[in-house]
Amino acid sequence: MESGRLILCDIGNTTFDFYRDGVKEKVFITDYELKKSEEKIFYICVNEKIAQELKNFPNWIDLKAFVDMKNYYETMGIDRIAGCEAILNGVIIDAGSAITVDVVKEGVFVGGYITLGLHASREAYKEISPRLDYSYNFEIDLDKIPKNSGDALTYGQLGLLYRDVMSHALPVYLTGGDASKLKNIFKDAVLDDELIFKGMKNIMKKADLC
Repeated sequence: MESGRLILCDIGNTTFDFYRDGVKEKVFITDYELKKSEEKIFYICVNEKIAQELKNFPNWIDLKAFVDMKNYYETMGIDRIAGCEAILNGVIIDAGSAITVDVVKEGVFVGGYITLGLHASREAYKEISPRLDYSYNFEIDLDKIPKNSGDALTYGQLGLLYRDVMSHALPVYLTGGDASKLKNIFKDAVLDDELIFKGMKNIMKKADLC
């Protein structure tokens, strides 16, 4: 990485997701060596082990310290907060290992919830019974009550999610690893894989860090 330019990093449970000048790079935690440097890296982190290690590296700057937490709740994940900071009005669906849904109106976080991600929910159904081992049908017609088991599982997971999200009558933003799959359900949604980084930049602007 060249010096002198803004570096952002979204640290999850398994990867460092770097962003610089529109270029993204994903590095597995097991493959990355932390180093002290003059180059500043602004980050958010949901990995407690890595967060503790980063306290020893002054060039890594934790953006959570610059968030006005009166707008959120204490245990809310910083990745969700960054997503909320990216928009003024809308419903954010972050479809990763869990699916998070957060509502923002006039730049203020209204509330949100967490449900099982697509893979986790399918595995949960399989644990109940091998007969429930179906793939989700992302072409399902959610205006019709299903008449087969596969669509019934899809409807139970995605149909209810769809109805709740659309009830807010706000723009929908999709991000996360399974966002492209959900685009088939939320056809008018904005698919934005840089949403978290946009929120990080907005946090920095509010704090006069850039």
